[in-house]
Amino acid sequence: MSRPALTTLLVANRGEIACRVMRTAKAMGLTTVAVHSATDRDARHSREADIRVDLGGSKAADSYLVVDKILAAAKASGAQAIHPGYGFLSENAGFARAIEQAGLIFLGPPASAIDAMGSKSAAKALMEAAGVPLVPGYHGEAQDLDTFRAAAERIGYPVLLKASAGGGGKGMKVVEEESQLADALASAQREAQSAFGDARMLVEKYVLKPRHVEIQVFADQHGNCLYLNERDCSIQRRHQKVVEEAPAPGLSPELRRAMGEAAVRAAQAIGYVGAGTVEFLLDARGEFFFMEMNTRLQVEHPVTEAITGLDLVAWQIRVACGEPLPITQEQVPLIGHAIEVRLYAEDPANEFLPATGTLALYRESAPGAGRRVDSGVSEGDAVSPFYDPMLGKLIAWGDDREQARLRLLAMLDEFAIGGLKTNIAFLRRILAHPAFAAAELDTGFIPRHQDILLPAPQPLPASFWEAAAEAWLQGLAGQQRDDDRSSPWGERSGLRLGLPARSSLHLASNGQDQAVALERSAATSWQLLSEHLVHDHAGVRRQHLAIRRGGTLYLQWDGEMHAVEAFDPIAEAEASHSHQGGLGAPMNGSIVRVLVAPGQLVEAGTALVVLEAMKMEHSIRAPHGGTVQALFCQEGDMVSEGTVLVELAE
Repeated sequence: MSRPALTTLLVANRGEIACRVMRTAKAMGLTTVAVHSATDRDARHSREADIRVDLGGSKAADSYLVVDKILAAAKASGAQAIHPGYGFLSENAGFARAIEQAGLIFLGPPASAIDAMGSKSAAKALMEAAGVPLVPGYHGEAQDLDTFRAAAERIGYPVLLKASAGGGGKGMKVVEEESQLADALASAQREAQSAFGDARMLVEKYVLKPRHVEIQVFADQHGNCLYLNERDCSIQRRHQKVVEEAPAPGLSPELRRAMGEAAVRAAQAIGYVGAGTVEFLLDARGEFFFMEMNTRLQVEHPVTEAITGLDLVAWQIRVACGEPLPITQEQVPLIGHAIEVRLYAEDPANEFLPATGTLALYRESAPGAGRRVDSGVSEGDAVSPFYDPMLGKLIAWGDDREQARLRLLAMLDEFAIGGLKTNIAFLRRILAHPAFAAAELDTGFIPRHQDILLPAPQPLPASFWEAAAEAWLQGLAGQQRDDDRSSPWGERSGLRLGLPARSSLHLASNGQDQAVALERSAATSWQLLSEHLVHDHAGVRRQHLAIRRGGTLYLQWDGEMHAVEAFDPIAEAEASHSHQGGLGAPMNGSIVRVLVAPGQLVEAGTALVVLEAMKMEHSIRAPHGGTVQALFCQEGDMVSEGTVLVELAE
């Protein structure tokens, strides 16, 4: 079937990757089409598209994962090509075939290549036949518990369970001992089924202190294939990448060439076309082991673009239209260094639980040379429990690694988000850590430095409360009482006849509260200038971002954004009473398993309820031994953050 000329591109995805793909498509003169669920009707990617099509439904399984709906959207919009982004259907061979059969262009590899590498098990078997070193493991068809138990015993604990059909940390569990295997396998299978529609698993040896180094490959329809250098993605938590950089620190030209050529051979062996990534584990001796191949564009592709000056999405579009690669391997640039961090709506202080809510404040860092932000949200947008909690990515480039690191730290300091928890402060602590500055990288980086990266909560200092009170009062300066606007006593200046001006107020922030009394001093001055609180003391001036949104003041302090509100003792007492003896939902989500019944005796740490949010499972566990008094949920329920699920009596 002959294909029409490409003038209109549909992006079968959402969030920042949809916005990023459409940005290049528009620059190339193409008309862009967004698809969206009912939840995403007003999402940023929907707003930025030239045409948008409603898929209906809220969950991905009812919208973004329904092939027939995507194809119908392409037909209705007149799109001749579909870009899958990453996640969702991007590595689904059936989706690629359906697009081809519909006479449309798929901006990805042939379905046969997805089949060959889309299954981790099949890919490892293929690499084993090709003589590529593999991490010891089991990648067979049998999926029963006894098979995995026997394999784990043969491999030796600890082992890593991985979803055969997926990535991004979904359906992945570390098992330290045999007693944990059954529960971990069942949970990983459920996550894999939910995220990828495929519950098959593999198990392999959990290698200690490895580096995660991946090679970006690109192939055209004329038999040409090259590698665009490498990326180090070793900074991870829960097997999900947090920081990525290119090139990999300390990699010799010889090792880069060896890994790159191995990646190209792997791609050519399966007739690959388009953008792909071959992932390796690299040990301290310079030996590398094949992990998997991602047959799509990666989240971290911007760092490769930064050090090569290339637009990989533009390459995808041109290659899919039959054009040859524009350069040879010898012409691939490697200029400077780039680092990327993933910005998530999550709470690092609470086991990285995803956060949902409305972005009451959203301010990106200023654009400039060596600075890039790929985001998928705007101020006022809602972050729902149905999808991955990544808000966007910050990318910095520099002449060398240190310049890129410092530039990225400055970008994080300029970013301002309010209304829900994020990992900005956590990212800043990683980049500022001496071990990261020294490029001491491996996948155990975060656990090894956990005390510094995830410090225990501390009381906010008196200096914070003083700054918050000053910003609060100056933000109200000039305002008078509504009941008597002519009264001088309605002014908020703190005026006291014959005495220094003094103001008192009671504020709350992040579960803490403080009564503050301010008196004006000649030695210290505070000024709220635009959206910055400026503090002069002993000839030294410092400033803090201070932005008001409704009844909330967002104050940046020591690299973190704090939401400050007027303390409400009645609301505080009601909230404390409502949670007494009850275990609440830590986030919005759906109940996938109820593991206890009323009257049941449980020990501390027992899993009571399993909640699914943003494609991950989270167990609600008993904080102490006791008796289940009542259950307020059942499997399939959608619950909101804070909803009491279980009443537990000591």
